[in-house]
Amino acid sequence: MTRNSARPFTILMADDDEDDRLLTEDALKESRVRNTLNCVEDGVELLEYLRREGKYQDKSLSPRPGLILLDLNMPRKDGREALEEIKADPELRNIPVVILTTSVQEEDMLKGYNLGAASYIAKPVNFEGLVELMKTLGKYWVEFVELPFES
Repeated sequence: MTRNSARPFTILMADDDEDDRLLTEDALKESRVRNTLNCVEDGVELLEYLRREGKYQDKSLSPRPGLILLDLNMPRKDGREALEEIKADPELRNIPVVILTTSVQEEDMLKGYNLGAASYIAKPVNFEGLVELMKTLGKYWVEFVELPFES
């Protein structure tokens, strides 16, 4: 039995749009993906969570994610800057980052992959598309991909 099938992992979503966060949470429930979803609102908060700083010091409330869903366009620190910092940090660089954004610009896609994103996905335009995406992401990241276990 692989680690993924034995133990669900935390998905961390960084997105400043509250509706997108709530819809993603609902879509995960609807798609029956059993992983926990934690959310942060921007790149600053994302890095605080990952480094267990400020309100994220308690490991039980901010477990290390097995996957990050990252929006690009956020205030304070955008997704591009956050991704660059994550992939430059030896403690964080092995966490897979999936860019989930409204941007379909070729430049954003190329930069995301060049910075180390595992995937680049344009946000679906409706809830049904988001549910289907969450099912597919869940199946891929939970059933097929081997992720290292870290606490």
